Amino acid sequence: MEDYGQRGKIGVSLTQLQRYENKGVQPPADILNKLADVLKTSVDFLINGNTSEKAQATLKDTDLLQQFKAVDLMPDEDKQVIKKLIDAFITKGKLKQLAL
Repeated sequence: MEDYGQRGKIGVSLTQLQRYENKGVQPPADILNKLADVLKTSVDFLINGNTSEKAQATLKDTDLLQQFKAVDLMPDEDKQVIKKLIDAFITKGKLKQLAL
């Protein structure tokens, strides 16, 4: 959050952000919403979430979420293969968009 552009989107000073982060000062709801937006997460996650809750908040496809959880339990070698396949499909989608 050191980038002024990000702080500018939130509308608070660096000192105030440090108070939120280090001194336990609770930001008002409008600032929480802006923080969540800039950090691409939910307000709920900022307040008391964990990575599993964040995944559930951001992934609407529950089947896909379950598949990712299953992949996470696989050996690293298998995970790398799956990541390469996903990267290939993402790249294919981006190339299609560029071709339009």
